Amino acid sequence: MHADATAVTSMPSEEFFLARQPILGRDQKLVAFELLFRAAPEHEDAQLTDYAAATATVISHASQLGMEQVVGGQLAFVNVDEVVLMSDFVRFLPPNQVILEILETVLPTDAVLARVRELKELGFKFALDDVIGHSEQVSKLLDLVDVIKIDLKGVTVDELTRLATSLRGARQKLLAEKVETVEEFRLCLELGFEYFQGYYFARPAILSGKKISPSELVVLRLLELIGSNADSAAIEAAVKRDALLSLNLLRLVNSRAAGPDRHIESVSQALVQLGRSQLQRWLQILLYSTPDGRVELNSPLLQMATTRGRLLELMSQALRPGDTASAEAAFTIGMMSLMDALLAIPMAAILDRVDVSQDVRAALLDRAGDYGAMLSVAEELEGKQGGRSLARALAKLGLSVKQIREIELEAFNWVRELGADARTH
Repeated sequence: MHADATAVTSMPSEEFFLARQPILGRDQKLVAFELLFRAAPEHEDAQLTDYAAATATVISHASQLGMEQVVGGQLAFVNVDEVVLMSDFVRFLPPNQVILEILETVLPTDAVLARVRELKELGFKFALDDVIGHSEQVSKLLDLVDVIKIDLKGVTVDELTRLATSLRGARQKLLAEKVETVEEFRLCLELGFEYFQGYYFARPAILSGKKISPSELVVLRLLELIGSNADSAAIEAAVKRDALLSLNLLRLVNSRAAGPDRHIESVSQALVQLGRSQLQRWLQILLYSTPDGRVELNSPLLQMATTRGRLLELMSQALRPGDTASAEAAFTIGMMSLMDALLAIPMAAILDRVDVSQDVRAALLDRAGDYGAMLSVAEELEGKQGGRSLARALAKLGLSVKQIREIELEAFNWVRELGADARTH
């Protein structure tokens, strides 16, 4: 007899929020998200003791919303302990969209092994979490799992090499967890890892003497012209000076995300029909494009930037209804917050090239002010340890956990639709 959802959801759903950590493939494209369920800051003690309750709650949310709204077209890695694994409510998850990640605390009893086989028959795939050696758990579950996760912080380089050599099989793929530097990523790539989780791609690798490329300079110049209220002729002339920029801007604004009922033929028409704030938004997205000017929405850096931008915009709208200028500034802060990682130059140097307000500058450099608090909330929701810093930021803003959860789901959905629209054009 398996436990049912009501037996473990002893805490109301308002007390949990959802965090997502990106998982990348060898080509550095997004392939999955790990869904992390955090107890709300005012209930930090519950974070571990009510793990099953948190999991049941978010599984319930995911099944109500549809997993697509939470992770888009990507896979979702969902942590399961023994209670969740043996429960009926785990069946609410769509087997083709999730990988059940067996926590290291799960003992490989006969009942657990039988349950894993039963769920595999139903189409579920499994990952083994936090593997640091050949334990009894690893040996007994090895043939039943599809992905083996190795935490880089738990092993030495020599141990990592031995583990990768001995565990990599024809069926099992290796996932490196807590990859924080490009050097760690390259080592794991050489060792044959298929998947990579961690924020190495968003760490600013500041290069001394690095120059911003001509195409990046054009976009930054345009953003500065818009920010300083330059006349439309000057903006249009600046866009037209770069043929690739003109082409890609028109391609982007003609996606359904810009509006399904109109086709924009020229830069001047784009300026008139879109308005400056919408043009500014597309230019910020274009900054994250590939060298040939194409926008890859499954680039993890752009996914993170657009999610931050939309999160901050929605937070601003919740806090300052009707204040369009604040919402636009909030979106800009979210988008710009990863430009030091994108351009490989310090944030202060980027801000010297773009005319931004003191509020925007303070948020980006020091996480100061209301915008800074919003950015801190967005960073916590990326799956870093939620806790007191999130509690402080939410308290400063006067936002509830329930509001934040609604805002983040709306932001995830907006980014998913943006990606779908871009792929159709």
